[in-house]
Amino acid sequence: MKSIRIAFISVLCLLGTLPLSAQPSNTIEGTVNLSALRQRHEGWGVSLCWWANMCGKWDEEKVDELVDWLVSPNGLNFNIFRYNIGGGEDPLNRNCDLHHMGRGKGLRAEMEGFKDSTNGDYIWTRDLAQRRIMLKIKQKRPDAIFEAFSNSCPYYMTYSGCVGGNDDPNKDNLRPEYYEEFAHYLVDVCKHYKDVYGIEFKTLDPFNEPMTDYWNRNGSQEGCHFDFESQIAFLRVLSPILKASGLKTVISASDETEVATSAKGIKAYQEAGVLDLVGQWNVHTYKADNESRKIVNQVARGAGKMLWMSEVGAGGRGIDGNLRLAQTLFDDERYIQPDAWIDWQYAAERDDQWCMIDCDFGKQTYRKVKHYSVRQQVSKFIKVGYTFVDTSLPSTLAAISPDKKQLVLVALNLSKEPQSYSINLLNGKAQPTKGQGYITTRTQDVEPCDFQSENKRNLHFNMPAKSIMTIVVPVKTNK
Repeated sequence: MKSIRIAFISVLCLLGTLPLSAQPSNTIEGTVNLSALRQRHEGWGVSLCWWANMCGKWDEEKVDELVDWLVSPNGLNFNIFRYNIGGGEDPLNRNCDLHHMGRGKGLRAEMEGFKDSTNGDYIWTRDLAQRRIMLKIKQKRPDAIFEAFSNSCPYYMTYSGCVGGNDDPNKDNLRPEYYEEFAHYLVDVCKHYKDVYGIEFKTLDPFNEPMTDYWNRNGSQEGCHFDFESQIAFLRVLSPILKASGLKTVISASDETEVATSAKGIKAYQEAGVLDLVGQWNVHTYKADNESRKIVNQVARGAGKMLWMSEVGAGGRGIDGNLRLAQTLFDDERYIQPDAWIDWQYAAERDDQWCMIDCDFGKQTYRKVKHYSVRQQVSKFIKVGYTFVDTSLPSTLAAISPDKKQLVLVALNLSKEPQSYSINLLNGKAQPTKGQGYITTRTQDVEPCDFQSENKRNLHFNMPAKSIMTIVVPVKTNK
Protein backbone atom coordinates (compact mmCIF):
# COMPACT_ATOMS: atom_id res chain seq x y z
CA MET A 1 0.00 0.00 0.00
CA LYS A 2 1.31 3.44 -0.86
CA SER A 3 -0.61 6.64 -0.21
CA ILE A 4 0.26 10.29 0.14
CA ARG A 5 -1.13 12.66 2.77
CA ILE A 6 -0.21 16.19 3.76
CA ALA A 7 1.71 16.24 7.01
CA PHE A 8 4.53 17.89 8.91
CA ILE A 9 7.04 15.53 10.47
CA SER A 10 10.31 16.65 12.01
CA VAL A 11 13.40 14.58 12.55
CA LEU A 12 16.46 15.75 14.46
CA CYS A 13 19.80 14.77 12.95
CA LEU A 14 23.10 15.51 14.52
CA LEU A 15 23.60 18.36 12.12
CA GLY A 16 20.27 19.86 13.19
CA THR A 17 16.75 19.88 11.77
CA LEU A 18 16.06 20.50 8.13
CA PRO A 19 15.29 24.19 7.59
CA LEU A 20 11.62 25.02 7.34
CA SER A 21 11.95 25.74 3.64
CA ALA A 22 13.34 22.23 3.12
CA GLN A 23 10.65 20.41 5.12
CA PRO A 24 8.79 17.96 2.86
CA SER A 25 5.20 18.95 2.15
CA ASN A 26 3.91 15.39 1.98
CA THR A 27 4.48 12.03 3.56
CA ILE A 28 4.86 8.61 1.99
CA GLU A 29 3.06 6.01 4.05
CA GLY A 30 4.04 2.37 4.09
CA THR A 31 4.06 -0.78 6.20
CA VAL A 32 6.51 -3.31 7.59
CA ASN A 33 4.94 -6.65 8.47
CA LEU A 34 7.00 -8.17 11.27
CA SER A 35 5.31 -11.56 10.83
CA ALA A 36 5.71 -11.81 7.04
CA LEU A 37 9.06 -13.59 7.02
CA ARG A 38 11.01 -13.93 3.77
CA GLN A 39 14.54 -15.26 3.10
CA ARG A 40 17.12 -15.82 5.82
CA HIS A 41 20.26 -13.80 5.17
CA GLU A 42 23.44 -15.81 4.57
CA GLY A 43 25.59 -12.76 4.03
CA TRP A 44 26.94 -9.90 1.92
CA GLY A 45 29.93 -10.41 -0.31
CA VAL A 46 32.17 -9.41 -3.19
CA SER A 47 34.25 -11.06 -5.87
CA LEU A 48 38.02 -11.18 -5.41
CA CYS A 49 38.42 -10.85 -9.16
CA TRP A 50 40.23 -8.62 -10.05
CA TRP A 51 41.10 -6.20 -7.25
CA ALA A 52 42.76 -8.93 -5.16
CA ASN A 53 45.01 -9.73 -8.13
CA MET A 54 46.48 -6.25 -7.66
CA CYS A 55 46.05 -5.31 -3.99
CA GLY A 56 47.49 -8.67 -2.93
CA LYS A 57 50.89 -7.30 -4.01
CA TRP A 58 50.75 -4.40 -1.55
CA ASP A 59 52.60 -3.85 1.72
CA GLU A 60 51.34 -5.92 4.63
CA GLU A 61 49.94 -3.04 6.71
CA LYS A 62 47.96 -1.75 3.73
CA VAL A 63 46.54 -5.19 3.00
CA ASP A 64 45.58 -5.46 6.67
CA GLU A 65 43.67 -2.19 6.64
CA LEU A 66 42.02 -2.85 3.29
CA VAL A 67 40.73 -6.23 4.46
CA ASP A 68 39.68 -4.79 7.84
CA TRP A 69 37.50 -2.23 6.07
CA LEU A 70 35.96 -5.08 4.09
CA VAL A 71 35.22 -7.72 6.75
CA SER A 72 34.99 -5.91 10.09
CA PRO A 73 31.51 -5.73 11.71
CA ASN A 74 32.18 -2.00 12.03
CA GLY A 75 33.13 -1.80 8.37
CA LEU A 76 31.28 -3.36 5.46
CA ASN A 77 30.75 -6.56 7.43
CA PHE A 78 31.14 -8.74 4.31
CA ASN A 79 31.48 -12.49 4.84
CA ILE A 80 31.17 -14.04 1.35
CA PHE A 81 33.95 -13.98 -1.25
CA ARG A 82 34.19 -15.37 -4.78
CA TYR A 83 37.63 -16.67 -5.77
CA ASN A 84 38.41 -16.71 -9.48
CA ILE A 85 40.11 -19.86 -10.78
CA GLY A 86 42.15 -18.41 -13.62
CA GLY A 87 42.36 -20.19 -16.95
CA GLY A 88 45.62 -18.55 -17.91
CA GLU A 89 46.57 -17.13 -21.31
CA ASP A 90 49.09 -18.78 -23.62
CA PRO A 91 52.52 -17.72 -22.28
CA LEU A 92 53.78 -17.51 -25.86
CA ASN A 93 50.75 -15.55 -27.14
CA ARG A 94 50.56 -17.68 -30.25
CA ASN A 95 46.86 -17.02 -30.80
CA CYS A 96 46.39 -13.66 -29.12
CA ASP A 97 48.02 -10.27 -28.70
CA LEU A 98 50.35 -9.66 -25.79
CA HIS A 99 48.46 -7.98 -22.91
CA HIS A 100 45.27 -7.73 -24.94
CA MET A 101 43.25 -7.42 -21.73
CA GLY A 102 45.07 -4.17 -21.01
CA ARG A 103 43.05 -2.56 -23.81
CA GLY A 104 39.83 -3.21 -21.92
CA LYS A 105 39.56 -4.19 -18.27
CA GLY A 106 43.24 -3.51 -17.65
CA LEU A 107 46.19 -5.66 -16.67
CA ARG A 108 44.35 -6.49 -13.42
CA ALA A 109 42.27 -8.89 -15.55
CA GLU A 110 45.28 -11.01 -16.53
CA MET A 111 44.77 -14.09 -14.36
CA GLU A 112 47.35 -16.83 -13.97
CA GLY A 113 46.32 -20.41 -14.69
CA PHE A 114 47.79 -23.30 -12.77
CA LYS A 115 48.77 -25.37 -15.84
CA ASP A 116 50.27 -24.52 -19.23
CA SER A 117 49.51 -27.76 -21.05
CA THR A 118 47.66 -31.03 -20.72
CA ASN A 119 50.77 -32.93 -19.73
CA GLY A 120 52.28 -30.14 -17.67
CA ASP A 121 52.49 -30.13 -13.89
CA TYR A 122 50.39 -27.90 -11.70
CA ILE A 123 52.28 -24.74 -10.77
CA TRP A 124 50.78 -23.97 -7.37
CA THR A 125 53.00 -20.96 -6.72
CA ARG A 126 50.91 -18.98 -9.16
CA ASP A 127 48.07 -16.58 -8.27
CA LEU A 128 49.92 -15.44 -5.17
CA ALA A 129 48.21 -12.04 -4.89
CA GLN A 130 44.61 -13.23 -5.01
CA ARG A 131 45.47 -16.11 -2.68
CA ARG A 132 47.14 -13.73 -0.23
CA ILE A 133 43.97 -11.64 0.02
CA MET A 134 41.81 -14.73 0.44
CA LEU A 135 44.00 -16.07 3.24
CA LYS A 136 44.01 -12.67 4.94
CA ILE A 137 40.21 -12.64 4.80
CA LYS A 138 40.08 -16.12 6.28
CA GLN A 139 42.41 -15.01 9.09
CA LYS A 140 40.34 -11.94 9.96
CA ARG A 141 36.93 -13.47 9.29
CA PRO A 142 37.01 -17.18 10.28
CA ASP A 143 33.32 -17.55 9.38
CA ALA A 144 33.95 -16.42 5.79
CA ILE A 145 32.23 -18.34 3.00
CA PHE A 146 34.13 -18.84 -0.26
CA GLU A 147 32.94 -19.73 -3.73
CA ALA A 148 35.24 -20.71 -6.59
CA PHE A 149 34.26 -19.66 -10.10
CA SER A 150 35.74 -19.77 -13.58
CA ASN A 151 35.65 -17.22 -16.37
CA SER A 152 37.46 -19.47 -18.84
CA CYS A 153 39.17 -22.80 -19.14
CA PRO A 154 42.96 -22.77 -19.81
CA TYR A 155 43.91 -21.54 -23.28
CA TYR A 156 44.99 -24.98 -24.56
CA MET A 157 41.47 -26.38 -24.09
CA THR A 158 39.87 -23.74 -26.32
CA TYR A 159 38.96 -23.53 -29.99
CA SER A 160 40.63 -20.12 -30.39
CA GLY A 161 43.73 -20.77 -28.32
CA CYS A 162 42.83 -17.60 -26.39
CA VAL A 163 41.06 -17.32 -23.01
CA GLY A 164 39.29 -14.17 -24.20
CA GLY A 165 36.80 -16.30 -26.10
CA ASN A 166 36.01 -17.77 -29.49
CA ASP A 167 36.51 -15.87 -32.75
CA ASP A 168 32.72 -15.92 -32.92
CA PRO A 169 31.52 -14.66 -29.52
CA ASN A 170 28.23 -16.49 -29.99
CA LYS A 171 29.98 -19.87 -30.03
CA ASP A 172 31.47 -22.01 -27.28
CA ASN A 173 35.22 -21.85 -26.76
CA LEU A 174 35.79 -24.98 -24.64
CA ARG A 175 36.29 -27.99 -26.89
CA PRO A 176 33.98 -30.89 -25.88
CA GLU A 177 36.92 -33.31 -25.88
CA TYR A 178 38.32 -31.27 -22.97
CA TYR A 179 35.20 -31.35 -20.81
CA GLU A 180 36.60 -34.04 -18.53
CA GLU A 181 40.04 -32.45 -18.30
CA PHE A 182 38.56 -29.03 -17.47
CA ALA A 183 36.32 -30.59 -14.82
CA HIS A 184 39.37 -32.20 -13.21
CA TYR A 185 41.24 -28.88 -13.42
CA LEU A 186 38.51 -27.06 -11.46
CA VAL A 187 38.16 -29.80 -8.87
CA ASP A 188 41.93 -30.16 -8.47
CA VAL A 189 42.22 -26.46 -7.65
CA CYS A 190 39.42 -26.72 -5.10
CA LYS A 191 41.03 -29.78 -3.53
CA HIS A 192 44.42 -28.06 -3.38
CA TYR A 193 43.01 -25.16 -1.38
CA LYS A 194 41.31 -27.56 1.01
CA ASP A 195 44.39 -29.76 1.50
CA VAL A 196 47.02 -27.02 1.72
CA TYR A 197 45.21 -23.98 3.14
CA GLY A 198 42.18 -25.44 4.88
CA ILE A 199 39.76 -23.50 2.66
CA GLU A 200 36.91 -25.64 1.43
CA PHE A 201 34.84 -23.80 -1.11
CA LYS A 202 31.11 -23.92 -0.39
CA THR A 203 30.36 -23.89 -4.10
CA LEU A 204 32.05 -24.23 -7.47
CA ASP A 205 30.65 -22.35 -10.46
CA PRO A 206 32.13 -23.37 -13.85
CA PHE A 207 30.37 -20.60 -15.81
CA ASN A 208 30.32 -16.82 -15.94
CA GLU A 209 27.70 -15.07 -18.08
CA PRO A 210 27.85 -17.99 -20.51
CA MET A 211 24.89 -17.13 -22.78
CA THR A 212 26.27 -13.79 -23.95
CA ASP A 213 28.25 -12.48 -26.90
CA TYR A 214 30.77 -10.72 -24.68
CA TRP A 215 33.69 -13.14 -25.04
CA ASN A 216 36.01 -13.18 -28.04
CA ARG A 217 39.63 -13.67 -29.03
CA ASN A 218 41.80 -10.78 -27.78
CA GLY A 219 38.96 -9.73 -25.51
CA SER A 220 39.15 -7.55 -22.42
CA GLN A 221 39.06 -10.41 -19.89
CA GLU A 222 38.84 -14.18 -19.62
CA GLY A 223 35.45 -15.33 -20.90
CA CYS A 224 33.81 -18.41 -22.37
CA HIS A 225 30.46 -18.80 -24.07
CA PHE A 226 28.40 -21.92 -23.26
CA ASP A 227 24.98 -22.43 -24.77
CA PHE A 228 22.38 -24.16 -22.61
CA GLU A 229 23.04 -27.56 -24.17
CA SER A 230 26.77 -27.24 -23.51
CA GLN A 231 26.19 -26.16 -19.92
CA ILE A 232 24.00 -29.19 -19.36
CA ALA A 233 26.52 -31.54 -20.98
CA PHE A 234 29.42 -30.15 -18.96
CA LEU A 235 27.55 -30.42 -15.66
CA ARG A 236 26.97 -34.12 -16.34
CA VAL A 237 30.75 -34.49 -16.59
CA LEU A 238 31.66 -32.25 -13.66
CA SER A 239 29.18 -33.61 -11.12
CA PRO A 240 30.58 -37.14 -10.67
CA ILE A 241 34.16 -35.86 -10.65
CA LEU A 242 33.36 -33.37 -7.90
CA LYS A 243 31.49 -35.98 -5.87
CA ALA A 244 34.41 -38.41 -6.15
CA SER A 245 36.83 -35.79 -4.81
CA GLY A 246 35.59 -36.13 -1.23
CA LEU A 247 34.97 -32.39 -1.02
CA LYS A 248 31.77 -31.00 0.46
CA THR A 249 31.75 -28.42 -2.32
CA VAL A 250 28.62 -28.39 -4.47
CA ILE A 251 28.02 -27.02 -7.96
CA SER A 252 26.55 -23.56 -8.43
CA ALA A 253 25.31 -22.19 -11.77
CA SER A 254 24.87 -20.43 -14.06
CA ASP A 255 25.68 -16.76 -13.38
CA GLU A 256 23.88 -15.30 -16.37
CA THR A 257 24.19 -11.53 -16.72
CA GLU A 258 20.47 -11.05 -17.47
CA VAL A 259 17.78 -12.35 -15.14
CA ALA A 260 15.50 -13.19 -18.09
CA THR A 261 18.21 -15.47 -19.52
CA SER A 262 18.71 -17.01 -16.09
CA ALA A 263 15.00 -17.78 -15.95
CA LYS A 264 15.25 -19.60 -19.29
CA GLY A 265 18.40 -21.40 -18.16
CA ILE A 266 17.01 -22.78 -14.93
CA LYS A 267 13.97 -24.07 -16.81
CA ALA A 268 16.27 -25.69 -19.39
CA TYR A 269 18.22 -27.38 -16.59
CA GLN A 270 14.97 -28.60 -15.06
CA GLU A 271 13.66 -30.00 -18.34
CA ALA A 272 17.00 -31.74 -19.01
CA GLY A 273 17.01 -33.32 -15.56
CA VAL A 274 20.29 -31.71 -14.43
CA LEU A 275 18.97 -29.19 -11.93
CA ASP A 276 19.47 -31.86 -9.28
CA LEU A 277 23.21 -31.69 -10.01
CA VAL A 278 23.23 -28.04 -8.93
CA GLY A 279 23.19 -27.20 -5.23
CA GLN A 280 22.87 -23.45 -5.64
CA TRP A 281 21.49 -21.15 -8.33
CA ASN A 282 23.48 -17.99 -9.06
CA VAL A 283 22.24 -15.02 -11.05
CA HIS A 284 23.63 -11.59 -11.93
CA THR A 285 21.29 -8.60 -12.14
CA TYR A 286 23.05 -6.29 -14.56
CA LYS A 287 19.84 -6.39 -16.55
CA ALA A 288 16.75 -7.36 -14.62
CA ASP A 289 12.99 -7.09 -14.63
CA ASN A 290 10.80 -8.01 -11.70
CA GLU A 291 8.83 -10.69 -13.51
CA SER A 292 12.03 -12.59 -14.37
CA ARG A 293 13.25 -12.08 -10.82
CA LYS A 294 10.07 -13.78 -9.59
CA ILE A 295 10.49 -16.71 -11.99
CA VAL A 296 14.06 -17.38 -10.87
CA ASN A 297 12.91 -17.31 -7.26
CA GLN A 298 9.95 -19.61 -7.87
CA VAL A 299 11.83 -22.25 -9.85
CA ALA A 300 14.94 -22.26 -7.65
CA ARG A 301 12.99 -22.35 -4.38
CA GLY A 302 10.55 -24.89 -5.80
CA ALA A 303 13.52 -27.15 -6.50
CA GLY A 304 14.90 -26.58 -2.99
CA LYS A 305 18.00 -24.67 -4.14
CA MET A 306 20.04 -22.07 -2.33
CA LEU A 307 19.91 -18.83 -4.30
CA TRP A 308 22.54 -16.11 -4.67
CA MET A 309 22.60 -12.79 -6.47
CA SER A 310 26.25 -13.38 -7.21
CA GLU A 311 27.38 -10.31 -9.13
CA VAL A 312 26.27 -6.81 -10.07
CA GLY A 313 27.59 -3.31 -10.46
CA ALA A 314 26.58 -0.14 -12.25
CA GLY A 315 27.90 3.08 -13.68
CA GLY A 316 26.62 6.54 -12.94
CA ARG A 317 27.92 9.61 -11.24
CA GLY A 318 28.40 10.45 -7.59
CA ILE A 319 25.87 9.44 -4.96
CA ASP A 320 23.10 9.28 -7.60
CA GLY A 321 24.66 6.17 -9.15
CA ASN A 322 25.41 4.64 -5.74
CA LEU A 323 21.79 5.01 -4.65
CA ARG A 324 20.47 3.55 -7.90
CA LEU A 325 22.53 0.41 -7.28
CA ALA A 326 21.12 0.32 -3.75
CA GLN A 327 17.65 0.32 -5.34
CA THR A 328 18.74 -2.67 -7.43
CA LEU A 329 19.73 -4.37 -4.18
CA PHE A 330 16.27 -3.61 -2.73
CA ASP A 331 14.55 -4.99 -5.86
CA ASP A 332 16.68 -8.13 -5.81
CA GLU A 333 15.90 -8.77 -2.15
CA ARG A 334 12.20 -8.18 -2.76
CA TYR A 335 11.69 -10.35 -5.85
CA ILE A 336 14.59 -12.81 -6.19
CA GLN A 337 14.83 -13.12 -2.41
CA PRO A 338 18.42 -14.44 -2.52
CA ASP A 339 20.20 -15.98 0.45
CA ALA A 340 23.20 -13.77 -0.32
CA TRP A 341 23.85 -10.59 -2.30
CA ILE A 342 27.31 -10.08 -3.76
CA ASP A 343 29.02 -7.05 -5.29
CA TRP A 344 31.38 -7.23 -8.25
CA GLN A 345 34.33 -4.99 -7.26
CA TYR A 346 35.65 -3.83 -3.91
CA ALA A 347 38.57 -1.71 -5.14
CA ALA A 348 39.27 -0.09 -8.51
CA GLU A 349 41.25 2.78 -9.97
CA ARG A 350 39.77 6.25 -10.51
CA ASP A 351 36.22 5.11 -9.81
CA ASP A 352 33.43 5.77 -7.33
CA GLN A 353 30.68 3.61 -8.88
CA TRP A 354 31.93 0.07 -9.54
CA CYS A 355 33.83 -0.09 -6.27
CA MET A 356 33.82 1.05 -2.67
CA ILE A 357 37.55 1.79 -2.50
CA ASP A 358 39.20 4.06 -5.06
CA CYS A 359 42.91 3.35 -5.35
CA ASP A 360 46.08 3.49 -7.38
CA PHE A 361 47.31 -0.09 -7.71
CA GLY A 362 50.89 0.92 -8.44
CA LYS A 363 51.28 3.64 -5.81
CA GLN A 364 49.39 1.63 -3.18
CA THR A 365 47.18 4.60 -2.30
CA TYR A 366 43.53 4.11 -1.46
CA ARG A 367 40.47 5.81 0.04
CA LYS A 368 36.83 5.06 0.78
CA VAL A 369 34.33 6.58 -1.63
CA LYS A 370 30.66 7.43 -1.03
CA HIS A 371 29.66 4.02 -2.35
CA TYR A 372 31.29 2.49 0.74
CA SER A 373 28.94 4.40 3.06
CA VAL A 374 25.86 3.66 0.93
CA ARG A 375 26.60 -0.07 1.01
CA GLN A 376 27.46 0.06 4.72
CA GLN A 377 24.00 1.47 5.48
CA VAL A 378 22.70 -1.99 4.60
CA SER A 379 25.52 -4.48 5.16
CA LYS A 380 26.62 -3.25 8.59
CA PHE A 381 23.16 -3.52 10.11
CA ILE A 382 21.43 -6.45 8.34
CA LYS A 383 23.61 -9.24 9.66
CA VAL A 384 24.10 -12.94 8.99
CA GLY A 385 21.10 -14.87 10.30
CA TYR A 386 18.64 -11.97 10.05
CA THR A 387 15.42 -12.64 8.14
CA PHE A 388 13.95 -10.21 5.65
CA VAL A 389 10.36 -9.18 6.28
CA ASP A 390 7.73 -7.79 3.95
CA THR A 391 7.59 -4.06 3.27
CA SER A 392 4.98 -2.34 1.13
CA LEU A 393 7.25 0.29 -0.42
CA PRO A 394 9.89 -0.50 -3.11
CA SER A 395 12.09 2.20 -1.56
CA THR A 396 12.31 0.32 1.76
CA LEU A 397 14.02 -2.84 2.93
CA ALA A 398 13.62 -4.48 6.34
CA ALA A 399 14.96 -7.45 8.27
CA ILE A 400 14.50 -8.84 11.76
CA SER A 401 17.11 -10.43 14.06
CA PRO A 402 17.09 -14.19 14.77
CA ASP A 403 15.49 -13.64 18.19
CA LYS A 404 12.92 -11.31 16.57
CA LYS A 405 13.83 -8.55 19.02
CA GLN A 406 15.49 -6.09 16.65
CA LEU A 407 14.23 -4.55 13.41
CA VAL A 408 16.46 -2.98 10.77
CA LEU A 409 14.64 -0.69 8.34
CA VAL A 410 16.48 0.92 5.41
CA ALA A 411 14.90 3.60 3.24
CA LEU A 412 15.99 5.37 0.06
CA ASN A 413 15.26 8.83 -1.24
CA LEU A 414 16.43 9.01 -4.85
CA SER A 415 14.59 12.26 -5.56
CA LYS A 416 15.98 15.79 -5.73
CA GLU A 417 13.62 16.88 -2.95
CA PRO A 418 13.43 16.04 0.78
CA GLN A 419 10.94 13.31 1.60
CA SER A 420 9.03 12.25 4.73
CA TYR A 421 8.14 8.66 5.56
CA SER A 422 5.57 7.24 7.93
CA ILE A 423 6.00 3.48 8.37
CA ASN A 424 3.35 1.47 10.17
CA LEU A 425 4.52 -1.71 11.94
CA LEU A 426 2.13 -4.63 11.51
CA ASN A 427 2.01 -7.54 13.98
CA GLY A 428 4.25 -5.90 16.52
CA LYS A 429 5.49 -2.67 18.05
CA ALA A 430 8.76 -0.82 18.54
CA GLN A 431 10.68 0.63 21.45
CA PRO A 432 11.78 3.85 19.72
CA THR A 433 13.50 5.35 22.76
CA LYS A 434 16.11 2.60 22.48
CA GLY A 435 16.46 2.85 18.72
CA GLN A 436 18.93 4.74 16.56
CA GLY A 437 18.94 6.09 13.04
CA TYR A 438 21.89 6.48 10.65
CA ILE A 439 22.04 8.48 7.44
CA THR A 440 24.27 8.93 4.40
CA THR A 441 23.93 11.98 2.14
CA ARG A 442 26.27 13.88 -0.13
CA THR A 443 27.89 15.36 2.98
CA GLN A 444 27.26 12.68 5.63
CA ASP A 445 28.58 9.14 5.98
CA VAL A 446 26.56 6.75 8.18
CA GLU A 447 26.05 9.49 10.74
CA PRO A 448 23.66 8.99 13.70
CA CYS A 449 20.28 10.74 13.52
CA ASP A 450 16.98 10.52 15.37
CA PHE A 451 13.48 9.55 14.31
CA GLN A 452 10.02 9.79 15.85
CA SER A 453 7.39 7.21 16.74
CA GLU A 454 3.67 7.33 17.37
CA ASN A 455 1.99 4.73 19.61
CA LYS A 456 5.10 2.53 19.10
CA ARG A 457 3.59 1.36 15.81
CA ASN A 458 4.51 4.18 13.44
CA LEU A 459 8.04 5.26 12.61
CA HIS A 460 8.34 8.81 11.26
CA PHE A 461 11.43 10.28 9.63
CA ASN A 462 12.50 12.93 7.14
CA MET A 463 15.08 12.22 4.47
CA PRO A 464 17.12 14.86 2.65
CA ALA A 465 17.34 14.68 -1.13
CA LYS A 466 19.56 11.88 -2.46
CA SER A 467 19.99 9.95 0.78
CA ILE A 468 19.79 6.53 2.42
CA MET A 469 18.71 6.05 6.03
CA THR A 470 18.79 3.06 8.39
CA ILE A 471 16.75 2.67 11.56
CA VAL A 472 17.75 0.02 14.11
CA VAL A 473 15.05 -0.39 16.74
CA PRO A 474 14.05 -3.00 19.37
CA VAL A 475 10.68 -4.56 18.61
CA LYS A 476 8.22 -6.94 20.16
CA THR A 477 6.31 -9.13 17.73
CA ASN A 478 2.82 -10.49 18.19
CA LYS A 479 2.76 -14.16 19.03
